[in-house]
Amino acid sequence: MHVLITGHTGFKGAWLAMLLKERNHKVSGISLDPIKKSLFESTEIQDIFEHDTRIDIRNSPLLEDAFRTVSPDVVIHMAAQPLVRESYRDPVTTYDTNIQGTLNVLKATSKTKTVKAQLIITTDKVYKNVNKHKGYVESEILGGHDPYSSSKAIADLLTQAWVRSAKSCPTAIARAGNVIGGGDISSERLIPDLINSYSNNLVPALRFPNAVRPWQHVLDCLNGYLILVDKLLTGNGEGAWNFGPAENEIRTVAEVSDLVGKIWGVEKSWVKDNGDHPHEAGLLNLNSSKARSQLHWRDKLGFEESIRWTTDWYKNVYSGLSPIEAAKRNIEKFESIK
Repeated sequence: MHVLITGHTGFKGAWLAMLLKERNHKVSGISLDPIKKSLFESTEIQDIFEHDTRIDIRNSPLLEDAFRTVSPDVVIHMAAQPLVRESYRDPVTTYDTNIQGTLNVLKATSKTKTVKAQLIITTDKVYKNVNKHKGYVESEILGGHDPYSSSKAIADLLTQAWVRSAKSCPTAIARAGNVIGGGDISSERLIPDLINSYSNNLVPALRFPNAVRPWQHVLDCLNGYLILVDKLLTGNGEGAWNFGPAENEIRTVAEVSDLVGKIWGVEKSWVKDNGDHPHEAGLLNLNSSKARSQLHWRDKLGFEESIRWTTDWYKNVYSGLSPIEAAKRNIEKFESIK
């Protein structure tokens, strides 16, 4: 199978490419250039791609040309502006990338005859957040308080409408939780911020220590995506799907920070940041029972294992292990879990 990943130079995109190669698939990518010291750059995985194309998904003609050149069997659309706080600073780019970019991908796929299935990745933040304790199910109302969340909700609705109204290959939407794993260097994300502080003998300041999120290891999330792709290729699996941890595995930001600090070996894992910050959801949880029952997908790693795998990845790399070797060890260990 030949899989085209949009956003392959990003954190999840790089992990997905490595996982697909481990499973003996052909991989191509369309994305912007990787950011400096990113997982894509540090693992030096550019040679695993059949086509490594660097274009902006907002450029529809170039995107369509690239799709025709690659001629993939499957498209997994992950390219996005993925940061909530960045969306406040630059809402126009966020909306343009996440909405127009998604529309351009849908158009390009429809014009590429080789594509047998496509998966559009949105986010858990597409749901209208009312701080409910029970996890959101796929049929609930979409919304979005901030530019990032609302842009992804619009992209989600756009995809649903496109599938209903235009000629399209089998298409699914995946909504995942807060994904963690080694090699994420994005600013203003919890674990990268923690690791950066601890490695520099600083105490990190938490904006919202009591915020609850569905933390999940990146390989568990991506494994769900690929199980869904296999379902699409059999003529099933269309529609929206949640991929998040079990409800008894969700934790607060403070609990994550305490465990990362303990594994890293620091005396004080965090302090409260009392500054004035843009709105972020206080409680967010997904109900993934549909994927568990209909796709027979499950998390292989619980909360503590996910945090330990992630923290140990950084510890090992800081101790001299190459990032690619650290990633390969994680993937091989993950694949061995039945």
